[in-house]
Amino acid sequence: MTGSIDPGPVGIVGAGAMGAGIAQIAAVAGRRVLIIDAVPGAAERAVTAIRDRVKAQVAKGRLSVDPDALDLTALDSADGLAECGVVIEAIIEDLAAKRALFAELETVVESDAILASNTSSLSPTALAAGLAHPERLVGLHFFNPVPAMKLVEVISGLATAPDVADAAADLATAWGKTVVRSTATPGFIVNRIARPFYAEAWRVYEEHAAAPQHIDAVLTGAAGFRMGPFTLMDLIGHDVNEAVTRSVWTAFGHDPRFAPSLAQRSLVEAGWLGRKAGRGVYPGDGAPAAIPAPAARSPKVVIEHASGADGEREPSPLRALLDRAGAGTVPGDRDDTGAGLPSGLLELPSGALLVQCEGVTATSLSAAFERPVIVVDRVLDPATATAIAIAPSDGCPPAALSEATGLLQAARLDVYVTDDTPGLIVTRTVAMLANLAADALACRVASEADIDTAMRLGVNYPLGPLAWARQWGIGTVLRVLDCLENWYRDGHYRPSPLLRRTALAQRGPAAGGILPRQGPTPP
Repeated sequence: MTGSIDPGPVGIVGAGAMGAGIAQIAAVAGRRVLIIDAVPGAAERAVTAIRDRVKAQVAKGRLSVDPDALDLTALDSADGLAECGVVIEAIIEDLAAKRALFAELETVVESDAILASNTSSLSPTALAAGLAHPERLVGLHFFNPVPAMKLVEVISGLATAPDVADAAADLATAWGKTVVRSTATPGFIVNRIARPFYAEAWRVYEEHAAAPQHIDAVLTGAAGFRMGPFTLMDLIGHDVNEAVTRSVWTAFGHDPRFAPSLAQRSLVEAGWLGRKAGRGVYPGDGAPAAIPAPAARSPKVVIEHASGADGEREPSPLRALLDRAGAGTVPGDRDDTGAGLPSGLLELPSGALLVQCEGVTATSLSAAFERPVIVVDRVLDPATATAIAIAPSDGCPPAALSEATGLLQAARLDVYVTDDTPGLIVTRTVAMLANLAADALACRVASEADIDTAMRLGVNYPLGPLAWARQWGIGTVLRVLDCLENWYRDGHYRPSPLLRRTALAQRGPAAGGILPRQGPTPP
């Protein structure tokens, strides 16, 4: 292997959405592209559709190429791929089918040609097993829709030659993509780390702590995700989403952190697969309106209990939201409130306490403080958040809940009252995303930078999970996970040892990274 890809034609096997998308970006980049599909006529239809899409993009001023000059050819036999320096398969996600295809391609292309798989879940190590030249097979995972999505995961199997992975990365970069590198772990980067975005929403739903439309509203309005998990799963298709979750769970030996949802399985069994079936979590016409809590009167003044461990006054972590509400504060004294609990407390006129979520239930805090407590979920950016979730302790007087609601509504937030579940919605979701990201980093699946880039570009997260962990503080993420694991005791929330190690070493946000070593270790 030379590590460079011959400037000759690029072969694409599979003319479906992914294969046609890859063919399109390759042709737009000036490459000669040869397309083949097992379904008669599919390759020809793909060529026509690609030209039509490019013409539409040119008409809108988004591309400046001649659609008629695109060098696209539909083939009816794999023998026509003999001159290709690289062949990318985008066929059905089935190990046996892909292995059979690569075995056939090995007899067609030259010995130095690169074979790439657009698999989203199958290991390049397994795909290459049995090939005469397994070192030339690499994972090249594009995201749908290929022309629009910037991310490509380059996945090295156990036998993949480093120069082959480099050549594949260079090729994707030349086609205008942002490349991240991953080892051949289940789910690679994105599909491995993204599982909690769905799993935590299902857990909150299964506990009847919040309705799906409220969970979606909080994760978009408070955490800045572009789409809520239930809306997204309806769009993806529950059969597809649940299959990926189940595949990762199985590959990790039924690790409880990746366990599928029984509620989602029920949807699949019922055929309620989402928009394509006319029904999913939501009716076919989309999610019903997420109705926030009724309007309430905001208190004008609250007591701020904010004494630090050394007697220094520290502002409440809710101070930014309090300022948005325009409410005044008077200093309080925490000496009689107990120790070892969240430091930033706001006392409402009713005597109830407002506490930022750190994974402890409001009822647990109420028992410790011996007064009603309302826990407030976290937000990505206090200046721009438009929604927030809160949970009152059991037995919290309605007047106290109304005060908390009014205060946050005065901060121009839609307030969603949930049942008293630990970690609420944003806090548990982000903590678990950071947890799995830290675990992937510790296992050297990818570098810290590539993990955060992959999650921002591959699934449009507003912030990479490791950057999010640094923003909150590694110690905070660890406390949230420890509280959740202590509550459920099922292994689902067990913290990554890397988070505990980092917290113990006091290597917080100022350290600039979670771990000094970067990137996957070559086999």
